Amino acid sequence: MAYNSNFDVDAVMAVLGTVGERFQEGTPEDEALRIAAVALLYIRDREQLADYREYFRKFFVPATESVVAVQSFPTSAEADIWLAQGQGNEGDLVRIAGKGFRVIRERKGSGLMFLRTPLPDEMTQVDEP
Repeated sequence: MAYNSNFDVDAVMAVLGTVGERFQEGTPEDEALRIAAVALLYIRDREQLADYREYFRKFFVPATESVVAVQSFPTSAEADIWLAQGQGNEGDLVRIAGKGFRVIRERKGSGLMFLRTPLPDEMTQVDEP
């Protein structure tokens, strides 16, 4: 499930209040809800909500969504030209003709080359017979 990092603080506080009414004052649940509510108010009052929203977004975004190709090429010839021009960096992920590759250092020599490295969207595709 994707979570909305642009949540409405007042709406969250209202929900916490409604949930809190179910628990007797002084219970561990009541204390936990109060701590969460005050923490959220503290963040908002200190004008750190934008930072928290980014932290919240990163916390819930699957790691695979943060893996992106820095460049896409329709052919391997175009990718080779890009690499030969010194535009690639070791570790860069690129897409060549729809497939993922990582830029790596050549074993012998000081140049760079491509190593086939499937990107996350390739891992979920099902090949049809």
